[in-house]
Order: sequence, then structure tokens, then C-alpha cells
Amino acid sequence: MRRRLLVILLVFAALAVSGLAVPLAASSSTGRTQQLWFDRYVDAEWFSELAEEAMTTDDRQTLLLEMRRYHTLYSDQVLVVDAAGSEFANTGVDVEDPAVVQLLADVRSNRHSVQPPRRLRTWDPDTMRIAHPIGAGMQMEGAVLIEASTVRAKRDIADRWALIALGAWTALALFTGVALGLSRWVLRPLAKLSRSVAVLTETLPKAVTQARPTSVTQRYEGPPEVKDLARSFDTMALAVGDAVDAQRQLVADTAHAIRNPLAALAIRLESLGRVIPDQAQESFRRASSQIDRLKAVLDGLLRLAVAETPAGFGAAQADSDWPSRCDAVRVVEDRVDAWQPAYEEAGMTVAAVMPMEEAEVAVPEDALVQILDVLLSNSCRYAGIGARTEVRVHAGTRWVTVSVVDDGVGVIPDELDKLTTRFYRGASAAAGGSGLGLPIAAALAQRYHGELTVGATVPNGLHISVRLPVRRSGR
Repeated sequence: MRRRLLVILLVFAALAVSGLAVPLAASSSTGRTQQLWFDRYVDAEWFSELAEEAMTTDDRQTLLLEMRRYHTLYSDQVLVVDAAGSEFANTGVDVEDPAVVQLLADVRSNRHSVQPPRRLRTWDPDTMRIAHPIGAGMQMEGAVLIEASTVRAKRDIADRWALIALGAWTALALFTGVALGLSRWVLRPLAKLSRSVAVLTETLPKAVTQARPTSVTQRYEGPPEVKDLARSFDTMALAVGDAVDAQRQLVADTAHAIRNPLAALAIRLESLGRVIPDQAQESFRRASSQIDRLKAVLDGLLRLAVAETPAGFGAAQADSDWPSRCDAVRVVEDRVDAWQPAYEEAGMTVAAVMPMEEAEVAVPEDALVQILDVLLSNSCRYAGIGARTEVRVHAGTRWVTVSVVDDGVGVIPDELDKLTTRFYRGASAAAGGSGLGLPIAAALAQRYHGELTVGATVPNGLHISVRLPVRRSGR
């Protein structure tokens, strides 16, 4: 991949440098060409004035003197012809050259071009011909032709081209160094990440079932480093999935293995209840309640292990058999109705405050039922006699928020952030709980990309909100 990345960077660098160097070289050549042409055109205009005066006075001495001095100074040849095309003065121009003859004929007929050539190149001829008419308007008395040397101008152009090329190659060399460093900097973390993933995969437990594949068969396209990293991630994902399954199975096996002795112990205690002395009845009752609490803790651990398994990961893929959506309004109405007798028995009231329209969430119905049962049970157990609990549903464009709000005794502010911690029980919590209810609800919400938050109500009470993603069309 580094070689490909380097080639791509260098190609872009070459294109960028060429995009600057080529126009700069062309502009430099054009500028030097125009400078030479305009200088010689001005000189030709000056010679036409001298030639017009010489033809009028029939005195060629001044014209010839200036033409020789000009030739000595610039090594350029100058030719002056009269209206008939006959040679009037010459410092070395070949009057038999067809190109010279044609150019002079065009000038005398006022059909010559007065635009400079586009640009000189180093391989162009060593001379440039510039012509100017003698006279003005329709009265042409002759023509002046300067055969200018382009050697010096082409040398200047070659020097500028060499300087531009040197700058371009220097810039390209610098960019090559930068590209080498950049490619190493970009790919070093990728290679390190691939090695780390491979090492981590080796440390994870091997597959515990034969139902899931333990090798990666998917084929990837792209650079070798990216393909290796993708394969390493796939292997790690399979291993992590197996580890999650193993953890989940371990909790289930542990709960099952402990539940049987606890059931046997509960039976033995129940049979001993008839022979326990009166003074030991309180201790017997406490022992029985501890067994019930252990059973609740085991059930809670099993539910928590299931809730904390990421959706669609490992054994949690079985969730795909459940519909991944439900109507939060309907579920809330059902759970409030189901908990109504329990609240009446506890001397409290519960009501639902919901919108008229449906509020579909991207959460299976059984998961939302578990969350609501935890929140309503928590309120029913701890809010206190006479408290009122409201279950509110607020539907937004992206999220649906289900809130359970009561005006009961609440909790102290320092305990709010700890209520979703495993086995944590507040100072005002009643006996019999396991401290796993809210952690299970929070894990279920997070499993389906939601969030559970706990807050206090004013002046007293507890406010627990669950924010769940709205079901998008097509999901």
C-alpha cells in the first residue's frame, strides 16, 4: 500500500509542479519573444523615417551610417527598398531569398502582419524578420526589413527554462521526501493496529461452538495492509463474539448450578420451620429472606448478562427473530394497565401521559417491556405511600423519550449517578431488592443505541428517562 500511496502522491505532485512550471516557461518565452519583436519593430520604424528623409533628399550617407552602426551594435542586418522593390540600402540581407521578397511585397502592398510571433523556442531559426513600410496611408515609398538575430533571445529563454526546470525538480524532490514521510506516518498506525489486533485475537478464547465459523472466508479488495487489517478485525470479531457467548453461557450455567442447591436449601429450611424454637424464628425468617434475595440476584445477573450483550453480536444474533420495532405508546399503555393493581395495593397512583399519534421506536417490544417493568417496579417499591407516578412519552424527529416521573421520597443528590451501578442500593431503598434493576434497564437501552438517565424532580421525587431511536422508514 505504501508503494501505491507514494505513486499516487508523486503523480499528483508531478501534475501540480507541471501545472505551474509549463505555463511559467511558456509565459517567460512569450515575454522574451515580444520584447525582441517590439524592440526591433521600433527600430524598423525609426529606419523608415531615416529612409524616407534619404529618399526625399537623395542623400543616403546618414542612413547608411546608422545602418552600419546598428549592425555593429546588434549584429542585425537591415535592408531598405524603394517603392518598386529595388534595393536602396543594405547591410547584408539576402534580397534573393523568397521569404524576404514575399515579406517586402506584402509590406509595400500594406498586407503585412504587425503582430509579434507567439513565442520563440530554442529550436526555432536563428533569425527573425521584422518589416515596416516607408510612408503613410496609401502612399508607400518603400519598406524597411530588419533581419534580427534570435540567438541571444533563445539563450535567455533556454536559461529561464533551465532555471524553471531546476526549481520544478527541486520541488518534486522535496515533495518526494515529504511523501515518503507522510506515507510512513499514515501507514505506521495501520500496521501497528493490525499487529495489535492479531495479538489480541490470539489472547481471546477460542470458539466454544461449532455452529459459528472460526475462520474468515470473506474476500476483500484493496491494498494488502487494509485487507490484512480487515481480516484481523473479522477474526477478532468472531473471537470476541465467542467470548461474549462464553460469558453469557457461564452466567447461565452458574445461575442454574446455584439455583438448584438454593432450592434444596429453601425446602430444607421450610421443613425445619416447624421445629424452630420461638426465640430463633427471627433468625429463621432472615435466613429465608436471604435465600429469596440470592434467587433474585441470580435471576438479575442472568438478565443483565443478556442485556449487556450487544445486539446482533455473538449469541445475541438470535434477537433478529424478534421484530426490531414497536409502538412505544401502545407498550406504555399496556404496562401502566398491568401495574395498576400493584400501585393501588401500595397506596399509590399511576397514569400515562402520551401523544395521540403512534411513536414507533427501533427497539423490540420485549426489550421495552423489560425496561418499563424495571422503572415501574422501582417507582412502586420506593416512591412511598400516596405518591403519584406518571409515564410520559415524547416523540421527536430522531428520538422517542419515555419518562417515569414520581413525586415520592426520591433519593439524595449524591446517589443519583450511582443508581445505575450494579448492586448499588440507595439509603432509602426498601429491603428485598437486588440492586440490578436499573443497571439492567440501562444496559437494555444502550444495547439498542438508546440512553437511560436518572434525575430528581422538584420539589421531590425521581425522574427516569429512556431515550430510544425512532424507527426509520425501511428498517
